[in-house]
Formats: sequence, structure tokens, C-alpha cells
Amino acid sequence: MIPIVTADQMRTLDHRTITEAHVPSLTLMERAGAGVVTHLEERYGPLAGKSIAIVCGKGNNGGDGFVVGRLLRRKKARAQLLLLVAPTDLSRDAKTMYQRFQRAAGQSAITRPTDVEEIRRRLAASDVIVDAIVGTGLSTPITGLYLDAILAINAAARPTVALDLPSGLHADTGSVLGAAVQANLTVTFGLPKIGLYNGSGIDCSGTVRLVDIGIPAAFVEAVGSRLMLLTGAAAHAALPTRRPSSHKGTYGHVGVIAGSVGKTGAAAMAALAALRIGTGLVTVAVPSSVNDVLEAKLLEVMTLPMPETKARTFARTGLERLLAFAGARDAVVVGPGLTTHPETVDLVQEFVKRIDKPCVLDADALNALAGKASLLTECKRPPVITPHPGEMARLETEATTQSVNQDRLGTATRFARERGVFVILKGARTVIARPDGLAAICPTGNPGMATAGTGDVLTGMVGGFLAQGLSPWDAACAATYFHGLAGDLAASLLGQAGMIARDLIRQIPHALAPNTHA
Repeated sequence: MIPIVTADQMRTLDHRTITEAHVPSLTLMERAGAGVVTHLEERYGPLAGKSIAIVCGKGNNGGDGFVVGRLLRRKKARAQLLLLVAPTDLSRDAKTMYQRFQRAAGQSAITRPTDVEEIRRRLAASDVIVDAIVGTGLSTPITGLYLDAILAINAAARPTVALDLPSGLHADTGSVLGAAVQANLTVTFGLPKIGLYNGSGIDCSGTVRLVDIGIPAAFVEAVGSRLMLLTGAAAHAALPTRRPSSHKGTYGHVGVIAGSVGKTGAAAMAALAALRIGTGLVTVAVPSSVNDVLEAKLLEVMTLPMPETKARTFARTGLERLLAFAGARDAVVVGPGLTTHPETVDLVQEFVKRIDKPCVLDADALNALAGKASLLTECKRPPVITPHPGEMARLETEATTQSVNQDRLGTATRFARERGVFVILKGARTVIARPDGLAAICPTGNPGMATAGTGDVLTGMVGGFLAQGLSPWDAACAATYFHGLAGDLAASLLGQAGMIARDLIRQIPHALAPNTHA
């Protein structure tokens, strides 16, 4: 995993690298610019002949843009600087890089636009736009020519690449300060910034790529960030080894407690996802009258009919049988499609207190705990919970879906610490938090996953990893990463609008393949 930092933490890292590791600031800038060009080539192909407008401000972000422009010229791209300030107003390092660009490309490659119309004309003639206006130092709303340039970039409707983070975005909160560039690709330097994964930063940043500029690992560790970015390498490292001598019992047995009349699909998807993530055996406990329906949907999964209410939901009288069922499994999934029938709610509340197995709680299991989240602290083992913002709001005292979404990171970390559970707060850039305060953000996933059943798929994947022996933290992180990656693979094949949850399930094996990355 990669630490995610605040703007202040990144400034500290830059300063230490320059003063203690004796890496000149201009060298860091050169490395940043070279990394941007590499990602430009990966995203847009050969750059020779392409017209690329680089919109530069006065600070080091502009300096990075000057480096990019000079290196693009070496690639035979038609790089043109749009300098929004007088050269005399540039910061020291930016001025040095400006002069290097000027010597390499000549004055004809530099434009000093004085009004927005000139900016618009230049951008309209470009194949790609590079945003190098302002970086992590922004703390007040954008005004003047900077504001005009940002609005012109967005109106130009050209592929746009932001350097470090989109101009106008607050590096820590992800809030828009007046206006922000809508980037297709953001190439960030050193370490990822919190604002790229928070608030409006999710919509403004597009695809985020990281450039290693040579910050010493010891300095990164000393910063002590308690927020991490999930990576493909870490997710793959968590996968259980598949030994030649193994058999189905080697990879665990998941018990899924789910379903009711009209909602057997939720149980089926959780069960299939558990199998697709590598679990050896899956059995679904289901209300007795819908058992045949579920069996018709599942071939590789076993079922077990349980006592039910007249409404065809789980009955309170089945508690001891469910506890025995759970006790014979390596991990348990509870919640998809249970409904909030009063008797079923009572059953879940008592079951949660008595279960002594690795466990993931989702959907109606969480709704059964609305207003009674203190029951989570009574669990014999810390469970993994997988709420969406609405379910999280029902668990939190005096919270609303809006308040949860406004502080997703704070909500998840606070709840995990207070209740002693592992939280997967689903949504755009899902947040995973654990009881000791460490949290992670998932970079995979897309809006096509905003469809019924994808949460059930995630729950089954977490349960499957728990059954295979992963710790709750590793299971939560790996399942979330691969869930999002399966969604990205499905979107690349089908487009986002028509995706359904089963498309994710089909892509799980491909997401697990060793060379598949976000």
C-alpha cells in the first residue's frame, strides 16, 4: 500500500529530500516532468506531431509544466506554453525551468495571453491540454486570469492532464475553490494527495497516476500517515497460495445467511462471489419455503432450509440452528436479502452477539442494528461491516446520508475505532477502516457499479477471503480492490450504463489474474 498525504506532509517530504538527502529541487522537478511525459505516452500514444497546450501559473506547478513542455519538444510534439503571469513573477525554480524551455523551444513557443479569448483560441487548436496552473499550495478561491483559464480548459472539451492535482482543487479536502479543472488524467508526484480521493476531487481528477520522484522511504515512513492507497501488488500478495496438493477443503467453507421471498438473488450473488474469489465450499442457509427457488439458481452452492416466519423470512426460532450452522463453517456472511421483519431483526441482533466465527455483516443485518450499534462491541470477534452511506447513517447516532458522504473518511475511521469493527464504507472511492485508526482508500471501481446487487457481490468476496484464512483487514482490503477491478474490467467490455452485478461476478477470476492491474 502507498501512504496518502496532506499538502503539509508532502511539503515536509520535499523539504527533507532537498535538505537532508541532498537532492536538488530542480532534480525533483525534472523527475516529475519526465514522469508526466511517460504517462502522456501511455495514455495518448506517440506524441510526435501532437499539438499540446501547457497552461502554466507562477509557482512550482508551472515549473513542472515548463519541464513537461521541454521534454515534449524532444519527443517532436508541438508543445506551446500559455504563461498566465509575467516571467518576472515566476518562483525561483519555475523561472529556471522557464528559461530552459525558452532556450530549447524559442520564444515562438510561448504565449502570454492577456484575455480569455486568446486562451480559448489556443486551447481550441490543441490535441491535449496540460494543466500546470496551481498545485497543492492553493487555499483560497481561484480568481482573475487563473479562473478564466480553468473555465476555458473545461469548455475546450479536450483531453486534459493535470499536474499533481487539478488546479482549483483543495489538496486535503477535495473541495473546489471557486472552480477546478476537470481532468481526464492526473499525474501526481511523490505520494498521492488526500484531495484526489475526497469530495469533488473524485470527479475532477479522472484517472490518477503516481510518479516516483525519489523521496527516501525512511522519510515517507517518518511522516506516519494513517491513510493508505490500496495497490494491486498488496491485493495480490494477500491471495492464498494455491498448492498442487490442495483440495476444496483447503480453501475454506463459507456459510451465507441470506435471502427471503423475492430476495433470493441477493443470497445467490453473495454465494457465487464467494466461490469466484477462490473459496472451496459455500452453503447458504435460507428460509425454508424459498430453498427450492435458490437451489434452482445455484449449481455449485449447497443450501440449507431454515425455520421461517409467515412472511417467509428467517424466524427467531431458528437461532440455535443458525449458530450451529455458523459454528461448522470457517466464516459467515449475514445480511443480503434478509428484510427487516421484526422477528428477523430480533434474530440478527441475538445472532451477532453470539457468533464466534470470522464474520461479515451487510445490508439487512446492518439495518437490524440501526439504533443499536453498541451490539457490535459485544461481538466475540470484530466483524467486517460493509455499509453503503444510507446504512452507515442508520448505524451512526444523529447521522444522515448527506453527512456521511460529506465526511466519508472521518465517518468510517471514527465508527471503526468506537465500535471495534472493520468498516468498508462503500461508494465512490470506497473507504476501509480498522479499529486502530488505520484507513485505506480503494482506487478501483466506476459508476457502472452503481446498480443493484454489487454490494452483495462484495460481501460474498469478503466472506470468501475470511474463509480462506485472511485476516479481517486483509480480507476487507483485497476484496474491495478486486471487486472494483472486476467492475472496471466489466466496464471496459460492456460500458458502464448497462452493467449488472452478475457482470462483476464473471470478471472476478480475470481480476485475480497475476498481470491484471487497475
